[in-house]
Amino acid sequence: MARLTGGDPSLLRRINSAVVLYALRDGGAATLTHLVQVTGLSRPTVEGVVEGLIETGLVREAPAEEGGTRRQGRPARHFRFHAEAGHLLGVEIGPHRVAALLSDLSGNLAGSAVREVPEKASADERLERVRAAVADLLRRTGVARSSLRAVGVGTPGIVEADGTVRLCTALPGWTGLQLGERLRRSFRCPVLVENDANAAVVAEHWKGAGAGSDDIVFVLAGLSPGAGSLIGGRLHRGYGGAAGEIGALHLLGREATPEQVLSTTGEPLPPLDEAAVARVFAQAWEGDERAQQAVERFIRRLVHDVAALVLALDPELVVVGGWAAGLDGVLDPLRVELARYCLRPPRVELSMLGEAAVATGALRLALDHVEEQLFAVEGTVTARR
Repeated sequence: MARLTGGDPSLLRRINSAVVLYALRDGGAATLTHLVQVTGLSRPTVEGVVEGLIETGLVREAPAEEGGTRRQGRPARHFRFHAEAGHLLGVEIGPHRVAALLSDLSGNLAGSAVREVPEKASADERLERVRAAVADLLRRTGVARSSLRAVGVGTPGIVEADGTVRLCTALPGWTGLQLGERLRRSFRCPVLVENDANAAVVAEHWKGAGAGSDDIVFVLAGLSPGAGSLIGGRLHRGYGGAAGEIGALHLLGREATPEQVLSTTGEPLPPLDEAAVARVFAQAWEGDERAQQAVERFIRRLVHDVAALVLALDPELVVVGGWAAGLDGVLDPLRVELARYCLRPPRVELSMLGEAAVATGALRLALDHVEEQLFAVEGTVTARR
């Protein structure tokens, strides 16, 4: 067992506090006696830690009915993690909409909000829609802005560690935007900005099709697809945050641009016009030969893009989301073609979270940040009495 050196009592208190709080968060209401048993700490230490956590608002005394069966004599006091001591936001900023999810410190959802956004909206207009959606959500749920402990944000583009969008072709005025800094001025709490596909793979691992799998590729399928990957349960961003940008693979062979792949007229489709894309697919199902050829080109391109990532990472599971996931005929060809191209074909499933995937993943990133603050302690020292 590692030992503390230098007699740092503040570090020891943080370790003991994290151990007790973790036990309460995962185990429900508990007595002091039970906490002594599960943490290995002495009773005086547990009593002191619980008192300190009550003062911070992170722990409350539980009502008698939460404590289980009553016994004769004076009932033992029970304590619980006060998940309502703070709140978290998960925000999606996309081409056509912004969405926000609000939760307590345990990740339990308290509400949601969505605002439509014109695809040509400026960066300032888009951010104003975010602020409006969040303000409405906080008002409807009765949560004070000061209660927010962290905000996670999912957005298209290559995102640097400080929340700056280094490159984004999907949103006007987004390249070079200091998104994290702009949003921190509004929320006055930590803001974590992540690529949308990366946020979505985190969400599917947490509450979606990837629950129970630690090696996952999430494909945000559209005209120019993107992907997020978990390797060994950890998000893989790459050296510069550009991992998974499979929509750029066509540049290697100087092939047709994504907007030309689904064209039935020879003129490229508008890159963000999902309605135009859906019409091409509808015409294909109705038997239009040119539309069928366009859909075949689209599926072939998507298969090649995904296969390149599968061959590099060997994931257990590929989850398909984004607007193209809702179009008939995408999933089965993907399964068949991946079986042809890949040495060990992965399972292929549709996203279980649908449109909520990006905001849900952003919420999980905010929760991870707060949990690291509450439960992680520097070093590898084990809690001691």
